[in-house]
Amino acid sequence: MSACFARPETPELAGSAAMTDRRDNDFRVRPSAPKNRGKGQGQSFVSKVLKQAGKASGGKSSMRHSAAGVGARAGQRPGSRLGRGHTAARFAGAKLTPMSRRVTIKTLLVNQRNASPQSLAKHLRYIERDGAGRDGEPGRAYGPPTDEADLDAFKERAADDRHHFRFIVSPEDGAELDDLRTYTRHLVNRMEADLGTRLDWVAVDHWNTDNPHTHLIVRGRDDTGKDLIIAGDYIAHGFRHRAAELATEWLGPRTELEIQQTLQREVEQERWTSLDRTLQR
Repeated sequence: MSACFARPETPELAGSAAMTDRRDNDFRVRPSAPKNRGKGQGQSFVSKVLKQAGKASGGKSSMRHSAAGVGARAGQRPGSRLGRGHTAARFAGAKLTPMSRRVTIKTLLVNQRNASPQSLAKHLRYIERDGAGRDGEPGRAYGPPTDEADLDAFKERAADDRHHFRFIVSPEDGAELDDLRTYTRHLVNRMEADLGTRLDWVAVDHWNTDNPHTHLIVRGRDDTGKDLIIAGDYIAHGFRHRAAELATEWLGPRTELEIQQTLQREVEQERWTSLDRTLQR
Protein backbone atom coordinates (compact mmCIF):
# COMPACT_ATOMS: atom_id res chain seq x y z
CA MET A 1 0.00 0.00 0.00
CA SER A 2 1.42 3.30 -1.03
CA ALA A 3 1.35 6.24 1.27
CA CYS A 4 1.15 9.94 0.45
CA PHE A 5 3.56 12.18 2.22
CA ALA A 6 3.06 15.93 2.58
CA ARG A 7 6.16 18.04 2.23
CA PRO A 8 6.87 19.67 5.53
CA GLU A 9 6.54 23.40 5.44
CA THR A 10 9.85 25.16 5.68
CA PRO A 11 10.28 28.04 8.09
CA GLU A 12 10.88 30.41 5.19
CA LEU A 13 7.56 29.51 3.52
CA ALA A 14 5.68 29.63 6.77
CA GLY A 15 7.05 33.07 7.52
CA SER A 16 6.15 34.29 4.05
CA ALA A 17 2.58 33.06 4.41
CA ALA A 18 2.22 34.71 7.78
CA MET A 19 3.59 37.97 6.39
CA THR A 20 1.10 37.80 3.49
CA ASP A 21 -1.75 37.28 5.93
CA ARG A 22 -0.65 40.28 7.93
CA ARG A 23 -0.39 42.40 4.78
CA ASP A 24 -3.88 41.35 3.68
CA ASN A 25 -5.26 42.21 7.08
CA ASP A 26 -3.51 45.59 7.12
CA PHE A 27 -4.60 46.57 3.57
CA ARG A 28 -6.45 49.88 3.47
CA VAL A 29 -7.73 51.90 0.50
CA ARG A 30 -6.15 55.31 0.63
CA PRO A 31 -7.58 57.55 -2.12
CA SER A 32 -5.06 60.03 -3.42
CA ALA A 33 -5.70 63.53 -4.66
CA PRO A 34 -7.08 63.64 -8.22
CA LYS A 35 -4.40 63.93 -10.83
CA ASN A 36 -4.27 66.91 -13.14
CA ARG A 37 -4.88 65.43 -16.59
CA GLY A 38 -4.96 68.73 -18.38
CA LYS A 39 -7.67 71.05 -19.61
CA GLY A 40 -9.85 68.23 -20.87
CA GLN A 41 -10.99 67.30 -17.37
CA GLY A 42 -14.26 68.80 -16.26
CA GLN A 43 -15.18 70.00 -19.71
CA SER A 44 -18.86 70.54 -20.30
CA PHE A 45 -20.69 68.77 -23.10
CA VAL A 46 -20.78 72.01 -25.08
CA SER A 47 -17.04 72.55 -24.72
CA LYS A 48 -16.36 69.04 -26.01
CA VAL A 49 -18.62 69.56 -29.03
CA LEU A 50 -16.96 72.87 -29.86
CA LYS A 51 -13.52 71.32 -29.41
CA GLN A 52 -14.35 68.50 -31.83
CA ALA A 53 -15.77 71.00 -34.31
CA GLY A 54 -12.52 72.95 -34.13
CA LYS A 55 -10.47 69.81 -34.75
CA ALA A 56 -12.66 68.89 -37.70
CA SER A 57 -12.08 72.28 -39.29
CA GLY A 58 -8.31 72.07 -38.90
CA GLY A 59 -8.17 74.60 -36.10
CA LYS A 60 -9.84 77.32 -38.16
CA SER A 61 -13.22 78.80 -37.46
CA SER A 62 -15.93 76.30 -38.36
CA MET A 63 -18.10 79.20 -39.46
CA ARG A 64 -16.21 80.03 -42.62
CA HIS A 65 -13.81 78.81 -45.30
CA SER A 66 -10.23 79.99 -45.07
CA ALA A 67 -9.41 82.86 -47.37
CA ALA A 68 -6.73 80.82 -49.10
CA GLY A 69 -8.95 77.82 -49.62
CA VAL A 70 -12.02 79.46 -51.07
CA GLY A 71 -10.65 79.79 -54.57
CA ALA A 72 -8.72 76.56 -54.56
CA ARG A 73 -11.05 74.02 -53.03
CA ALA A 74 -11.95 71.06 -55.21
CA GLY A 75 -15.36 70.80 -56.79
CA GLN A 76 -15.97 74.54 -56.87
CA ARG A 77 -19.19 75.41 -58.68
CA PRO A 78 -18.78 77.02 -62.10
CA GLY A 79 -19.29 80.77 -61.87
CA SER A 80 -18.89 80.90 -58.10
CA ARG A 81 -16.20 83.59 -58.51
CA LEU A 82 -17.97 85.56 -61.23
CA GLY A 83 -19.90 88.67 -60.31
CA ARG A 84 -19.98 91.14 -57.46
CA GLY A 85 -19.02 90.15 -53.95
CA HIS A 86 -16.47 87.43 -54.62
CA THR A 87 -13.63 89.25 -52.87
CA ALA A 88 -15.86 90.17 -49.92
CA ALA A 89 -16.95 86.53 -49.62
CA ARG A 90 -13.32 85.49 -49.07
CA PHE A 91 -13.04 87.60 -45.94
CA ALA A 92 -16.60 87.71 -44.62
CA GLY A 93 -16.87 85.94 -41.30
CA ALA A 94 -13.15 86.05 -40.54
CA LYS A 95 -13.87 86.83 -36.89
CA LEU A 96 -16.72 84.35 -36.44
CA THR A 97 -16.25 81.53 -33.94
CA PRO A 98 -18.42 78.62 -32.79
CA MET A 99 -19.72 81.00 -30.10
CA SER A 100 -21.02 83.49 -32.70
CA ARG A 101 -24.71 83.94 -33.40
CA ARG A 102 -26.07 81.91 -36.29
CA VAL A 103 -28.28 83.02 -39.17
CA THR A 104 -29.89 80.91 -41.88
CA ILE A 105 -30.34 82.49 -45.30
CA LYS A 106 -32.30 80.94 -48.14
CA THR A 107 -31.84 82.40 -51.61
CA LEU A 108 -33.85 82.06 -54.79
CA LEU A 109 -32.74 83.64 -58.07
CA VAL A 110 -35.83 84.14 -60.22
CA ASN A 111 -35.34 84.50 -63.98
CA GLN A 112 -38.28 86.70 -64.87
CA ARG A 113 -38.10 85.76 -68.53
CA ASN A 114 -38.87 82.15 -67.67
CA ALA A 115 -41.19 82.78 -64.72
CA SER A 116 -44.88 83.56 -64.84
CA PRO A 117 -45.63 87.24 -65.54
CA GLN A 118 -47.45 87.34 -62.21
CA SER A 119 -44.72 85.54 -60.25
CA LEU A 120 -43.34 88.63 -58.50
CA ALA A 121 -46.79 90.10 -57.85
CA LYS A 122 -47.96 86.86 -56.23
CA HIS A 123 -44.86 86.67 -54.07
CA LEU A 124 -45.29 90.27 -52.90
CA ARG A 125 -48.91 89.56 -51.97
CA TYR A 126 -47.82 86.42 -50.12
CA ILE A 127 -45.23 88.13 -47.92
CA GLU A 128 -47.72 90.89 -47.02
CA ARG A 129 -50.49 88.44 -46.15
CA ASP A 130 -52.71 88.57 -43.07
CA GLY A 131 -51.32 87.17 -39.83
CA ALA A 132 -47.66 87.72 -40.69
CA GLY A 133 -47.22 90.69 -38.35
CA ARG A 134 -46.11 90.61 -34.73
CA ASP A 135 -49.69 90.87 -33.41
CA GLY A 136 -51.41 88.92 -36.18
CA GLU A 137 -51.87 91.91 -38.46
CA PRO A 138 -50.87 91.83 -42.15
CA GLY A 139 -47.16 92.11 -42.90
CA ARG A 140 -45.88 95.64 -43.51
CA ALA A 141 -43.47 96.20 -46.37
CA TYR A 142 -40.57 98.58 -45.88
CA GLY A 143 -37.49 99.68 -47.77
CA PRO A 144 -34.30 101.70 -47.34
CA PRO A 145 -35.92 105.11 -46.81
CA THR A 146 -39.45 104.27 -45.67
CA ASP A 147 -41.45 102.13 -43.26
CA GLU A 148 -44.33 101.98 -45.76
CA ALA A 149 -42.92 100.67 -49.04
CA ASP A 150 -45.11 100.79 -52.14
CA LEU A 151 -45.04 97.22 -53.46
CA ASP A 152 -46.93 98.12 -56.64
CA ALA A 153 -44.31 100.74 -57.48
CA PHE A 154 -41.53 98.24 -56.75
CA LYS A 155 -43.21 95.70 -59.04
CA GLU A 156 -43.38 98.26 -61.86
CA ARG A 157 -39.71 99.21 -61.45
CA ALA A 158 -38.74 95.54 -61.62
CA ALA A 159 -41.02 94.65 -64.54
CA ASP A 160 -38.29 94.82 -67.20
CA ASP A 161 -35.51 93.33 -65.07
CA ARG A 162 -33.97 90.09 -66.27
CA HIS A 163 -34.12 88.60 -62.79
CA HIS A 164 -34.60 89.35 -59.11
CA PHE A 165 -33.43 87.81 -55.84
CA ARG A 166 -35.61 86.47 -53.03
CA PHE A 167 -33.94 86.02 -49.66
CA ILE A 168 -35.27 84.68 -46.38
CA VAL A 169 -33.12 85.96 -43.52
CA SER A 170 -33.71 83.91 -40.39
CA PRO A 171 -31.55 84.73 -37.34
CA GLU A 172 -31.50 81.90 -34.82
CA ASP A 173 -32.20 84.51 -32.13
CA GLY A 174 -34.67 86.58 -34.13
CA ALA A 175 -36.98 87.09 -31.16
CA GLU A 176 -34.10 88.49 -29.12
CA LEU A 177 -33.11 90.86 -31.94
CA ASP A 178 -36.64 92.27 -31.64
CA ASP A 179 -36.15 95.04 -34.23
CA LEU A 180 -35.80 92.99 -37.41
CA ARG A 181 -36.49 96.05 -39.54
CA THR A 182 -33.42 97.96 -38.36
CA TYR A 183 -31.36 94.76 -38.41
CA THR A 184 -32.32 94.14 -42.05
CA ARG A 185 -31.46 97.69 -43.08
CA HIS A 186 -28.02 97.43 -41.49
CA LEU A 187 -27.52 94.04 -43.16
CA VAL A 188 -28.43 95.36 -46.61
CA ASN A 189 -26.07 98.30 -46.06
CA ARG A 190 -23.24 95.80 -45.55
CA MET A 191 -24.36 93.87 -48.59
CA GLU A 192 -24.23 97.06 -50.67
CA ALA A 193 -20.69 97.74 -49.43
CA ASP A 194 -19.66 94.18 -50.34
CA LEU A 195 -21.21 94.36 -53.81
CA GLY A 196 -20.11 97.92 -54.54
CA THR A 197 -23.54 99.18 -55.57
CA ARG A 198 -26.75 100.61 -54.16
CA LEU A 199 -29.64 98.13 -54.15
CA ASP A 200 -33.34 98.56 -54.82
CA TRP A 201 -35.17 96.34 -52.33
CA VAL A 202 -38.25 95.80 -50.19
CA ALA A 203 -38.73 93.56 -47.17
CA VAL A 204 -41.42 92.23 -44.84
CA ASP A 205 -40.84 90.77 -41.37
CA HIS A 206 -42.80 87.65 -40.42
CA TRP A 207 -43.55 86.92 -36.78
CA ASN A 208 -46.10 84.12 -37.29
CA THR A 209 -43.63 81.25 -36.73
CA ASP A 210 -41.48 80.04 -33.83
CA ASN A 211 -38.52 81.76 -35.47
CA PRO A 212 -39.14 85.33 -36.69
CA HIS A 213 -37.63 85.97 -40.11
CA THR A 214 -37.51 88.50 -42.94
CA HIS A 215 -38.48 88.16 -46.59
CA LEU A 216 -36.13 90.36 -48.63
CA ILE A 217 -36.63 90.99 -52.35
CA VAL A 218 -33.82 92.66 -54.32
CA ARG A 219 -34.10 93.86 -57.89
CA GLY A 220 -31.69 92.39 -60.42
CA ARG A 221 -30.25 95.79 -61.40
CA ASP A 222 -27.27 97.66 -59.98
CA ASP A 223 -27.26 101.43 -59.45
CA THR A 224 -26.14 102.02 -63.05
CA GLY A 225 -29.05 100.06 -64.51
CA LYS A 226 -26.98 97.03 -65.51
CA ASP A 227 -27.83 93.45 -64.58
CA LEU A 228 -26.87 92.73 -60.99
CA ILE A 229 -24.67 89.63 -60.97
CA ILE A 230 -23.77 88.35 -57.50
CA ALA A 231 -20.91 85.86 -57.16
CA GLY A 232 -21.91 82.36 -56.17
CA ASP A 233 -19.48 82.41 -53.24
CA TYR A 234 -21.24 85.44 -51.79
CA ILE A 235 -24.65 83.85 -52.25
CA ALA A 236 -23.45 80.56 -50.75
CA HIS A 237 -21.80 81.86 -47.59
CA GLY A 238 -20.66 85.50 -47.75
CA PHE A 239 -24.08 87.03 -47.10
CA ARG A 240 -24.81 84.55 -44.31
CA HIS A 241 -21.52 85.38 -42.61
CA ARG A 242 -22.32 89.10 -42.75
CA ALA A 243 -25.69 88.38 -41.14
CA ALA A 244 -24.03 86.32 -38.39
CA GLU A 245 -21.47 89.06 -37.75
CA LEU A 246 -24.21 91.65 -37.34
CA ALA A 247 -26.32 89.45 -35.05
CA THR A 248 -23.27 88.77 -32.87
CA GLU A 249 -22.49 92.49 -32.66
CA TRP A 250 -26.06 93.18 -31.53
CA LEU A 251 -26.50 90.35 -29.03
CA GLY A 252 -22.94 89.37 -28.13
CA PRO A 253 -21.54 85.81 -28.37
CA ARG A 254 -23.72 82.86 -27.43
CA THR A 255 -23.37 81.55 -23.90
CA GLU A 256 -22.63 77.88 -23.21
CA LEU A 257 -26.19 77.51 -21.89
CA GLU A 258 -27.63 78.89 -25.14
CA ILE A 259 -25.45 76.55 -27.20
CA GLN A 260 -26.40 73.55 -25.07
CA GLN A 261 -30.10 74.36 -25.44
CA THR A 262 -29.63 74.64 -29.21
CA LEU A 263 -27.81 71.30 -29.39
CA GLN A 264 -30.52 69.62 -27.34
CA ARG A 265 -33.19 70.94 -29.70
CA GLU A 266 -31.23 69.81 -32.75
CA VAL A 267 -31.01 66.23 -31.45
CA GLU A 268 -34.78 65.91 -31.90
CA GLN A 269 -35.14 67.88 -35.13
CA GLU A 270 -35.77 65.92 -38.32
CA ARG A 271 -33.59 68.09 -40.52
CA TRP A 272 -29.93 68.73 -41.27
CA THR A 273 -28.40 70.51 -38.28
CA SER A 274 -24.99 71.63 -37.00
CA LEU A 275 -24.65 68.26 -35.24
CA ASP A 276 -24.90 66.49 -38.60
CA ARG A 277 -22.29 68.80 -40.09
CA THR A 278 -19.92 68.06 -37.20
CA LEU A 279 -20.43 64.29 -37.54
CA GLN A 280 -19.97 64.46 -41.32
CA ARG A 281 -16.47 65.89 -40.91
